[in-house]
Amino acid sequence: MRVLVSCANGSGTSLMMMRSVEKALKSEGITITSIHHCAISEGKSTAKNYDVVFTPMNFVNMFDKAKEKGVTVIGVRNVMSPKEIIERVREAGLSKE
Repeated sequence: MRVLVSCANGSGTSLMMMRSVEKALKSEGITITSIHHCAISEGKSTAKNYDVVFTPMNFVNMFDKAKEKGVTVIGVRNVMSPKEIIERVREAGLSKE
């Protein structure tokens, strides 16, 4: 699975969320072929190249064009919570659970 993690500036928050996403997906038995974190400005233009995008809830609508192309966009309230990310992954139907 190709994963993009995108937040406002693409530095601190997206890096922390990337670590949480890696932990959550690994615990769900999902193989990550690539993972990248970046700012929203970059993410909006590159999201179509990924299978799934993780972003804070308030940025989800910025990825509507990627959704139209079949990319799964997952909004997260607590970017440091692998537990919440697992729940969102399951809700999106990406997990085997």
